Amino acid sequence: MDIRSVDLNLLVVFDAMARHRSVGLAGEALGLSQPATSAALARLRATFDDALFVRAGTQMKPTPRALELAPAIHRVVESIQTDILQQAEFDPASADRSFTILTPDIGEVAFLPGVLRRLRQEAPQVRLLASALPRQAAAQALESGEADLAVGFFPDLQKAGFFQQGLFKTSYACITCAKSGPRVERLTRKQYLEARHVVVRPDGREHALDRFLEAKGWRRHVTLELSHFMSLLALLPGTDLVATVPEDIATVTERLVPIRRIALPFKAPVIDVQQFWHRRMQHDPASKWLRGVFYDVNRREANAGLPR
Repeated sequence: MDIRSVDLNLLVVFDAMARHRSVGLAGEALGLSQPATSAALARLRATFDDALFVRAGTQMKPTPRALELAPAIHRVVESIQTDILQQAEFDPASADRSFTILTPDIGEVAFLPGVLRRLRQEAPQVRLLASALPRQAAAQALESGEADLAVGFFPDLQKAGFFQQGLFKTSYACITCAKSGPRVERLTRKQYLEARHVVVRPDGREHALDRFLEAKGWRRHVTLELSHFMSLLALLPGTDLVATVPEDIATVTERLVPIRRIALPFKAPVIDVQQFWHRRMQHDPASKWLRGVFYDVNRREANAGLPR
């Protein structure tokens, strides 16, 4: 028998007949009229080339062939109902699994502390793996399911096939060593461009600031280029280097080492910090829960800084 020739709806009728031993009761359980149930039974008999259920007194007794088929058909029907048609659920309290988050080191510092506090309360067995990937690899990781969520500034993910949700808007701050850096409150454009800059481009990514300066035709004197923001903690103190970094990095850095902020000679571009996921994960319960946690913990009002 070719499975393509079998109407799987008939298996539901068979299962109801095996349980109720009555055309009327089986039809009532399935919401079918008695004629519709009788017609389905006739098609079942033709499909299996067996009477399957025959009247004996007030009941429809199963034939030996029906008795042989009943357990297997019941398992199929039950499996379809519970494993395929049942809406999947995710219970964070009992979940024992890991999620991979794509974010640069700024995201690890800014986004993860609050999320970890929530996980400790709601999902103690859930683990996070934070990873930074080049732009093409980030998109591929989300598409393939190797990563669950990207959080941060990912303009290259603003394309078809990806969903996005805004968390907050921020901008840039210029920082330098409190003792050795330029002793001014505000840099002129000439002073800014000629200063000794340390630039951070995680995994070679350019920032909105790079595009802004390029559009203006302004070229900084870059003394050092890094791939990790947290390296600034060791490299700024004791030097005259200046770094123009996202506000959150400036906040974290000044909490840990003595730095000063210097006013920029231009209005810096706005950074849209968002979370991104692939469309294949849009309705996944675990992914929806994870996105909800990141959104609840990290969303901010306009002009709000990094929470303390």
